[in-house]
Amino acid sequence: MGKKTEHKTDRRRFLTAAAAGAAAVATPSIVSAQGPVSMRFQSTWPSKDIFHEYALDYAKKVNEMTGGDLKIEVLPAGAVVPAFGLLEAVSKGTLDGGHGVLAYHYGKSNALALWGSGPAFGMDANMLLSWHKYGGGKELLQKLYASIGANVVSFPYGPMPTQPLGWFKKPVTKADDLKGIKFRTVGISIDVFQGMGAAVNALPGGEIVSAMDRGLLDAAEFNNASSDRLLGFPDVSKVCMLQSYHQNAEQFEIMFNKAKYDALPEKIRSIISYATEAASQDMAWKAIDRYSQDYAEMQSKDKVKFYKTPDSVLQKQLEVYDQVTSKKASADPLFKEILDSQEKFAKRAMQWEQDTVVSRRMAYAHYFGPNAKKKT
Repeated sequence: MGKKTEHKTDRRRFLTAAAAGAAAVATPSIVSAQGPVSMRFQSTWPSKDIFHEYALDYAKKVNEMTGGDLKIEVLPAGAVVPAFGLLEAVSKGTLDGGHGVLAYHYGKSNALALWGSGPAFGMDANMLLSWHKYGGGKELLQKLYASIGANVVSFPYGPMPTQPLGWFKKPVTKADDLKGIKFRTVGISIDVFQGMGAAVNALPGGEIVSAMDRGLLDAAEFNNASSDRLLGFPDVSKVCMLQSYHQNAEQFEIMFNKAKYDALPEKIRSIISYATEAASQDMAWKAIDRYSQDYAEMQSKDKVKFYKTPDSVLQKQLEVYDQVTSKKASADPLFKEILDSQEKFAKRAMQWEQDTVVSRRMAYAHYFGPNAKKKT
């Protein structure tokens, strides 16, 4: 090959490479071509609740991880729709997405409350999330939403610690103490507490304390030390019963309108997925720090008395829950399919956990109990 031919070949390669480079520069991502995508979310929580803070934390992670290509704005409960109206608003596209809990959609399908409203066969919330991701829960939730015509993409995340039995006028000493009281709860817990004799009123978080203050409720449960303190429970009650099976393993839900989610570039959808997992763990870490602080301060500053729920009450909860879910499973094949899937996963996971994980009570007593050697 002569020098002239070589020169033409080199020039052709250069022009080809240059054209490819120019094409790459001239063809920006879909998001860049259209400008940043903005989405309007609403949480189901008052702006002062730590739960709304979790929703803002999630949006911040997504916004930063996408480099601003997706911008999520989060409004508090009631800004667009009532807390219990979130699913319908997101499904219709009135809102692009939202932050809440699946039990708030109980009126649309009782089976949605199986993601967090009940004992979950003894699993904690992190184990329930493991079932969701790896044990078939994700596919079952998609099937369930499709069955009720919900046009949403759901990301359960954020494992919650065991929730208190609730706030009462006096300590609960036996299951019969619940009979006849006007009580607030949500999800399948409505049926459980009704089965234990309570008159149940399902209210969103922001309405509970005012209802107790006006005498519309005798007692109520919400979630955790920080939320309860921020919402003002110590102002209307000084008695809180800790430990319960009514919401032993709940988690939050990030929800997108399906059409708007599907329209996002694959890269952005991938970031959303991973940002949700990152936010899930960050929420769990923040909860330990904040809940423990507020638990201590409610005792020292707010003069709240905390009591452990008697085992007899806990056992009664399990018995009534089994009766409730057995009845619902008989009437709804999908409810039964979800319940059976959870039970199968829990039997294996709980066996592993019970055999493997050492109890922390002995270590706590050793270091901090009444007989612990005090450090100088």
